[in-house]
Amino acid sequence: MSSSKKLVIVESPAKAKTIGKYLGDGYEVMASVGHVRDLAHPRDLPAEMKKGPSGKFGIDLENDFAPYYVTTDRGKKTVADLKRAAKTASEILLATDEDREGEAIAWHLLEVLKPSVPVKRMVFHEITQESITEATKQTRELDVALVDAQETRRILDRLYGFEVSPVLWRRVSGAKSAGRVQSPALRLIVDRELERRSFVTASYSDIEAVVHKATGEKFTVALARLDGRRVASGRDFSEEGKLTSDAVLLQEDQAAALQTVLREPSVTPTVLSVEPKPYTRRPAAPFTTSTLQQEAGRKLRFSAQQTMSIAQGLYENGHLTYMRTDSVSLSSQAINAARVAATELYGAKSIPGEPRLYKGKSKNAQEAHEAVRPAGDRFATPQSLSSVLRSDELKLYDLIWKRTVASQMVDAKGETVTVTLEATPLPGSDFTSAWFTASGTVLTERGFLQAYQEGSDDEAEGASEDDALLPKVAVGESVTISDVLAKAHTTQPPARYTEASLVKALEEKGIGRPSTYASIISVIIDRDYVVRRGSALVPQWIAFPVTRLLHERFSDLVDYDYTAGLEEDLDSIARGETKRGEWLHRFYFGDDKTRGLKKVAEDATEEIDARELNTLEISPTINLRVGKYGPFLEVTDTETGEVRNVNLPPELAPDELTPERAQELADAPPVVDRVLGVDPATGREIVAKQGRFGPYVTEVLPVPDEPTSDEAPKKKKKVAAEKPKTASLFQSMDLDTIDAETALRLLALPREVGVDPESGEMITAQNGRYGPYLKKGTDTRSLDSEEGIFEIDLEGALARYLEPKYGGRRQASALMTFEADPVSGKPILLKDGRFGPYVTDGEINATVPRGMPIDQLDFEQAVQLIADKRAKGPAPKRAAKKKAPAKKAGAKKTTTTTVSKTGAKKTAAAKSGKPKTLTITEAAG
Repeated sequence: MSSSKKLVIVESPAKAKTIGKYLGDGYEVMASVGHVRDLAHPRDLPAEMKKGPSGKFGIDLENDFAPYYVTTDRGKKTVADLKRAAKTASEILLATDEDREGEAIAWHLLEVLKPSVPVKRMVFHEITQESITEATKQTRELDVALVDAQETRRILDRLYGFEVSPVLWRRVSGAKSAGRVQSPALRLIVDRELERRSFVTASYSDIEAVVHKATGEKFTVALARLDGRRVASGRDFSEEGKLTSDAVLLQEDQAAALQTVLREPSVTPTVLSVEPKPYTRRPAAPFTTSTLQQEAGRKLRFSAQQTMSIAQGLYENGHLTYMRTDSVSLSSQAINAARVAATELYGAKSIPGEPRLYKGKSKNAQEAHEAVRPAGDRFATPQSLSSVLRSDELKLYDLIWKRTVASQMVDAKGETVTVTLEATPLPGSDFTSAWFTASGTVLTERGFLQAYQEGSDDEAEGASEDDALLPKVAVGESVTISDVLAKAHTTQPPARYTEASLVKALEEKGIGRPSTYASIISVIIDRDYVVRRGSALVPQWIAFPVTRLLHERFSDLVDYDYTAGLEEDLDSIARGETKRGEWLHRFYFGDDKTRGLKKVAEDATEEIDARELNTLEISPTINLRVGKYGPFLEVTDTETGEVRNVNLPPELAPDELTPERAQELADAPPVVDRVLGVDPATGREIVAKQGRFGPYVTEVLPVPDEPTSDEAPKKKKKVAAEKPKTASLFQSMDLDTIDAETALRLLALPREVGVDPESGEMITAQNGRYGPYLKKGTDTRSLDSEEGIFEIDLEGALARYLEPKYGGRRQASALMTFEADPVSGKPILLKDGRFGPYVTDGEINATVPRGMPIDQLDFEQAVQLIADKRAKGPAPKRAAKKKAPAKKAGAKKTTTTTVSKTGAKKTAAAKSGKPKTLTITEAAG
């Protein structure tokens, strides 16, 4: 690179490629591939630091909470490449994202590169030729307040996780971790499930009737009032199933009797009133990160993570503006582009005389400054990009394009007419009069609805072209009832959270920020606290003691208002209004008014009854226990006091475990050991058992003889206890039908197939952790099925070893076949793999979560599983343990600790009074 070139550093290679096309030969664009440094884990600290104030967290508690950073294994090569490029650059432009995390990445790059050339911050919210060119001219200094806020968030999460998680590990078996925002999110889901468990259903009825005019025109009406009192509906009942208003509760027998009366020819309802009202509906604001995730979840069935992954790709390739934002405003350029698009498609009357301006609720001015919208000063239509974008990308772009254009269009207008009818008298009924109502909306101007209609987590609200049209009727006009239908209903518990409704709840409560919603949901799912069932988020049983412990011992930390307050404090740091060090000191050590995290964590471990914590009473005789190996029922016999354990079906959701269902499981006949016969070689009994990990067969060891009393006590030698032979049943085998012959064949595994004539090594067939396989020395090959262990012969085994070990591996047969994946275009298959059932399109494999019945898996769920796995990207490779190199004669290895304070050469951070940060580098010489 010549010295005249400027070095531009962005986060991703895709972003670098797109920006490089716009900047030309005068620039070299390189990617940091995210963060190059991270907060050191305490185990990776130098020995002398492990005993000091940084030893517990990798944070110097006595030095203004200075974090100790190390360059990541992946980042080392990146930093080396960037340093080489920086040596010949005339200027460095740090062009990472314009948010807290992007600012922090830029600061870390500045710290590790220590450049000798000028460094500027280059920011933009869309990747277009005009925007990138302008960004190179409008550079600024690093925003240290934003860096402080991001560092504080990282330090805060480390303090929280390292103090709170160990308490969980000691008291809740199987608990993974606690998190500052994930724990309140988990509490929302658990609380909703508890509401569903305690919900008491109530019954009520209503009536619908079809009436027609003398001219034959028909319309449907619904019973609204009886004898002047409103008829009760589901909203009139409490969660305890009690009526909370003075509405008339229409019982099922009353409704049936009233249905009979209304069918009498003598009953002719009369029109009491016709009330027309003007109807106006305004378009929704352009998308923020939160509303985009919600709407993509409702309309496209995308997970939050999938939405953000697709949006990231669209942004990096120049199709969208920056996708992490809590702003609803549009630039004048975007407003003009939206108005032009609306005019071209829907005519000049589709836009108002003046542009629509939207204002959000966020006080934080440091986030990206525009809503999520199509990039550029002229929006590319979805149709024009249909050959460029993948199917899922096009769907999301289309959604954003429509929402943005609709936001600048005129209101939808029309008229809503409500007709009220009265039927009286009602001979033979408990009531003297019944009022029926019907409503219909006629749109006179569709306005923005031509482009877009917002979705809802509840039943659709507002008007659409599908609303029923009512015939013209006049007050006093009589109509005839042609059909009556009485309907019985039961109240429904509150719906479980979906990803869309959880994101909405998090935003409303101020938990997390736009960039964190997707990761919050991913964390609680990945850590097995929550599982998806369709689109619903269902808590696993382990989530209950975890949430309970946090609520009882760390009440503030899972309190919604407290968590929202922390976010506001971080915003205050980002605005430069609060000092980071002082705030962290108060949070961790406390002050005169509040206990700090340190004291709260110390007190939390006192007098915790782990058994009681992990127990949930289902009925007086049945408790649910969360144990080391998962949830189970603890059943107490009321007569003998005997306690026994009963396994739970893994697919049973917490709200489905009613006292009746628990008793049904408890009353089911216990699975007893089946004696299959005797092993002729050993004389030992062979039994079939149901174990924690499934059915298996085993031999019964003889009971050792007790020493006689006259034998002199001898010093006991430690002898390894003999272990019985055991073998799991194949998936095709059944515990109730397996016979002794089959059991002996299982216990005799591994089976010797034959000797390889070339190597002289024995080939064996056996079952393992990852399924059935062949073994020859250390060389293995997978088998297609468990039955192949007994069926394959030497010829077949030798043929299998001629195949490539991985590339030629035979695929397991599909358990189910679905339609083509919308992204890859390849059929989706459900298979049974080494780790259990999974779905695949031939490119992406996604495990079917535990608790999701595979016989109920549908196409949408399969697509969702693959999309979520695709959005996560490939799993990071584990870093190999490095052996310490042998010391060379004359070479001296030293470890130097560098503090981010510069001498004569000051960085932007140092000029701004940035707290010092410790960084470790190793050098030999």
